Amino acid sequence: MKGIQRFPKTLHLAILAGVLLAGTLGTALTAVAQDISDLQTPNGALVLKAQGSFFVGGETVSLTTTEVGGYGLFPGGDIAVNQMYVQYMIPQGNPNVVPVVMIHGGTLSGKSYETTPDGRMGWDEYFVRQGHAVYKPDQVSRARSGFNPAIYNDVRAGIVPPASQPIITRLSNQANWTLFRFGPTFGVPYPDEQFPVAAADKFAKQGIPVLNATLPDPNATAKALSALAIQLKGAVIMGHSESGLFPLQAALVNATGTKGLIDIEPGGCNATVFTNQQIATLATVPILVVFGDHLDNPNSFPIPGVTWATQFADCKAFIARVNAAHGNATMLYPPDLGIHGNSHMIMLDKNNLQIADLILKWIDDNVGSKKTAGK
Repeated sequence: MKGIQRFPKTLHLAILAGVLLAGTLGTALTAVAQDISDLQTPNGALVLKAQGSFFVGGETVSLTTTEVGGYGLFPGGDIAVNQMYVQYMIPQGNPNVVPVVMIHGGTLSGKSYETTPDGRMGWDEYFVRQGHAVYKPDQVSRARSGFNPAIYNDVRAGIVPPASQPIITRLSNQANWTLFRFGPTFGVPYPDEQFPVAAADKFAKQGIPVLNATLPDPNATAKALSALAIQLKGAVIMGHSESGLFPLQAALVNATGTKGLIDIEPGGCNATVFTNQQIATLATVPILVVFGDHLDNPNSFPIPGVTWATQFADCKAFIARVNAAHGNATMLYPPDLGIHGNSHMIMLDKNNLQIADLILKWIDDNVGSKKTAGK
């Protein structure tokens, strides 16, 4: 990707010895160390060719006046549901640099990739500054993507029983602390914790109730992501946590537009669930799996017998299956590179740009431009 300055001059960079190996055919990644105190916003204005938003996917359903919440003032009719809101920034420069789609995790929104809780640059801006157009959706049924109100209004009207209502999920600050691995117990950070815990109260305000239980199967967001990648004529899809598997699922819907798949701390990689045919499809697209540190806390995961360490192991097994099928799957595990303390919210951590540089290098090495991706 000529003409793109990958590292801002304000970052003091040094090359760490070592490589990251994943699976039989895993791609090597070179670690880049930087003094976290030197992370600053790059000098100069952010220059864009375009920025805006649109919706992708969805379908039309016909609802009664009760289901739309008409209150007797306006009639029912057709509404759009299961559509996905997408915000984008396109930088000036080489139009063949592959776009990156960043989809957020559970109880969150596209805000996850924006300015960090303590005011530092987020991945959306940083990737744009490195030459990539960035497309940042809100999951179907989340935030600006909206949801279908029919079932809740039918319950309120007594048409269906209360138990028919899908669950609405919202994680507490206490649950987030250990699940997202800010520390071993609530209020106590790990000694080397990279998440800006002093701004945890600001992070808490990013939480959004999850209405995924209202969605039909198959995964509506994965379907919309696949459509978006095709619409962009090729893109890298990045998922996180709840959406960690969504890039893989999007490729299985239609791999035409999926030029690279990045799974950041998924709740497992379905190593034993995917069929051989599905693995063969996924083996046609470069895959990067990313995990942070402190995976072995038994209290960090809500399912008995399951920890982040077991999910990490599942993803390593998935990588091995993909590579055995002649694919290109890699694990990025910063502790192997001497980088410690990263949380589940790795895109918000104090060294978020250091991790971003490793991901950007993987994209350069394994995906390339829109013209070369997939060839």
